[in-house]
Amino acid sequence: MIKELIDILFLSIGAIGGAFIRYKITSYPEIYGVMGSNVIIVNIIGSFILGAFSIISVYYNLDTKYSLFIAIGFCGSLTTMSSLALESTIMFENREILNVFINVMVNVSFSILSLVGGRILLTMLLLL
Repeated sequence: MIKELIDILFLSIGAIGGAFIRYKITSYPEIYGVMGSNVIIVNIIGSFILGAFSIISVYYNLDTKYSLFIAIGFCGSLTTMSSLALESTIMFENREILNVFINVMVNVSFSILSLVGGRILLTMLLLL
């Protein structure tokens, strides 16, 4: 019972932090007026943090409550698939088919590259 409450607390605090940062970043004017650019930024940042954390958690054999806090709570709340879907749908409705393709490809590929980059960077740092 106490462990479950602690898990919920870690998850909640992480989620609040991630949501707050996402809100702050996405509330700024979009870069060069490009729809979706702020969503790309939060997805890249969140993916990098998740990649780095995935290495740290294994290296230090961290308790699962830290995964609830960082991976599920913070990164899950920071990154935003629903905003990507909404922005892509609006572009599609506006017949901006090329922009839909670019938006989805950039979000997915940069998020994956960022996650891999985080994993590589932390692996290199931990091996020093």
